[in-house]
Amino acid sequence: MWSTIFRTLLATRQSQVIAPARRVLLQDVARYSNQRIAVPLRSKKPKSSKPTTQYFVDCRHVRTIGGKGGDGCVSFLRLWCNENAGPDGGDGGNGGHVVLQATQDVKDLNHITSLLRADDGEKGATKDCHGKNANHTVVKVPIGTIVRNPQGKVVGDLSSEGMMFVAARGGAGGKGNHFFKSDLEQAPQVAEFGATGEETAYTLELRSMAHIGFIGLPNAGKSTLLRAISRARPKVAAYPFTTLKPHLGIVQYDDYEQIAVADLPGLIEGSHKNKGLGIQFLKHAERCNALLFVIDASADEPWVHYHTLLHELSMFSEELVTRPRFIIANKVDLPEAERNVELLAHHVDVPVIPISAKMGTNIAEMLHEIRIIYETSRTAREASEATAKEQEEGPR
Repeated sequence: MWSTIFRTLLATRQSQVIAPARRVLLQDVARYSNQRIAVPLRSKKPKSSKPTTQYFVDCRHVRTIGGKGGDGCVSFLRLWCNENAGPDGGDGGNGGHVVLQATQDVKDLNHITSLLRADDGEKGATKDCHGKNANHTVVKVPIGTIVRNPQGKVVGDLSSEGMMFVAARGGAGGKGNHFFKSDLEQAPQVAEFGATGEETAYTLELRSMAHIGFIGLPNAGKSTLLRAISRARPKVAAYPFTTLKPHLGIVQYDDYEQIAVADLPGLIEGSHKNKGLGIQFLKHAERCNALLFVIDASADEPWVHYHTLLHELSMFSEELVTRPRFIIANKVDLPEAERNVELLAHHVDVPVIPISAKMGTNIAEMLHEIRIIYETSRTAREASEATAKEQEEGPR
């Protein structure tokens, strides 16, 4: 009941500042979902004015090199009472491993360098002193990181807290000449070199980047929209392909739930053929649970833009088309957008929410629908995981 009253008051208040042609459409959108959910919170803390270059990294190519083992030592013990006391060369220490560990402390792969190298083991010394083993190089990665080898095969899936994957093993330390002493050879003058560590290339990918992803053509207003609903500060400019790497923002609600929203680079026609780095941009969309199509309502025939985006997604992966989605008709503050929004709603089969990211029009209603689509996708995911777990356990 209170939800219906709230929506009626909201529609009445909007009727004072919104044209009649747009008023009917907003009321239709308000009836799209009528359930009571949490209210989004607006941050009162001012945004920083300093320039930022932070962006989200969901894929990284790395080369891992294990540490080299320490060399064995060739040495003979000479005492004041016995100049030929025998060999006393120590063994070399083992080289360190390169280990990937899943943790909740990091959220992306931005901190990982392209070369991950472990320390070398120390050399053996005289008087049977063995070299020190090198410490392992532990690199923290987000939970849900997938490790692929150069052939594209999945060799590691870090799906839970604390899971580890040995990316490159360190070399074993070489034996000193004391190791080779025998009844036949009392004074060996030979020792082993330390083994070299493994050197392997991997591709690290995140299974999930954000709950919601903004899909759209260049200059559709995706970055402006992310600025309007979160504290993220992606670059905004009047030329296409301003965003080349994903930016993440967090939308907070009054029930302490946080939803991650990603501003993805713009797609163009032929992206599935890798035009305009299309394959790389489409891979970002694969790591979002739900997709929101941001359409420029002031453009001619905006429904053509939606069908173009849908075609590119389907050509890249049929599974992307089945994910929850709806359309955000942006830039409704422009006069030419009023008629286009109504025509857009008739040419598509998904809900359309008209907003203005620059002016803040209807942002609260859009955040309301984002929360609903987030809860729906989370419930479906939990149900599928429970079904998969039951199938693995089997009948008792």
